[in-house]
Amino acid sequence: MVDVAGTDCALPRRAVREILPLPRLWRPPGAPGTLAGFLNLAGSAVPVLDLGVLFGLGRPATARQALYRHLVLLKGEAPLALMVDRVADVVRVEAGQVRPVADDTTLNGCVAAEIQLAERLVHGLAVDRILLAEERDRVAAQTRDAQARLAEWAA
Repeated sequence: MVDVAGTDCALPRRAVREILPLPRLWRPPGAPGTLAGFLNLAGSAVPVLDLGVLFGLGRPATARQALYRHLVLLKGEAPLALMVDRVADVVRVEAGQVRPVADDTTLNGCVAAEIQLAERLVHGLAVDRILLAEERDRVAAQTRDAQARLAEWAA
């Protein structure tokens, strides 16, 4: 479970490679607001998307809230990390707690399910649908540029 600007969301465990405390990121000039920057992970430029900005929910209200932000590094061929306000917990969800959401009710079908956890309703995200195809292409192009920049500074 993750907190995205006060909204409870969940990511499938099989999609998550690692959870990291928020490191220093570098952001190229002219990058879109949803691209928080790049993480240098052992010489690889990993794009970091700010889910609060991407979903139109905003940023943390205070510096204290920003202090606890996390990166969720996703599995996959192309490196990608999601910035969230907080990783709250890892929970096992039973099938009866999950209600599918129709693809056409959320942007790009990025919310795939509603999950009932006690009194809370959690949005189950489909990580492969968080970005539109055009957004994925732009992030890939910026990642290539960022990787080239890192390569220039390699010893």
